[in-house]
Amino acid sequence: MCRRLREMSSVPIILVTALGEEDDRIHGLELGADDYVTKPFSPRELALRAQALLRRSAAQPVAAAPRELRVEDLTFDPATRHVTKAGRPLRFTSRELDLLEFFFTHAGQTLRKDELMQQVWQWQVGDTAMVSVYVRRLREKIETDPATPTILTTVWGVGYRFG
Repeated sequence: MCRRLREMSSVPIILVTALGEEDDRIHGLELGADDYVTKPFSPRELALRAQALLRRSAAQPVAAAPRELRVEDLTFDPATRHVTKAGRPLRFTSRELDLLEFFFTHAGQTLRKDELMQQVWQWQVGDTAMVSVYVRRLREKIETDPATPTILTTVWGVGYRFG
């Protein structure tokens, strides 16, 4: 959860956990946490750590909110992860949204199936047929005629192109 939150926000994160080994603390910080507090802890110490973290983060310039991404009549709002087609909201599973967001942010590029597995699923190896299944599901939702796609097209022998 920390890694996913860090991908979309710079909100301060303090992990509070019973896992106090050095490897656990290092792993938590590598995932993007700003601080790591182990049980038992003093409520006052936690409050002071939170205040210090907020004080430091307040000095940081706030990044502009991501703008809506558009491809043809599809709109994707990265902040809310809402997708509309011609103004009508569409529904997706979390993994479908992850893949669609990756396509939106790489519009116009030809993306290989193995590249999609690595970037979207974080899998180095696996059956790339799974990518084809998810692409088919996306096409059923975003294409006017999924049998002849115009938004999410196949680049034969290579992968897929969005936009």
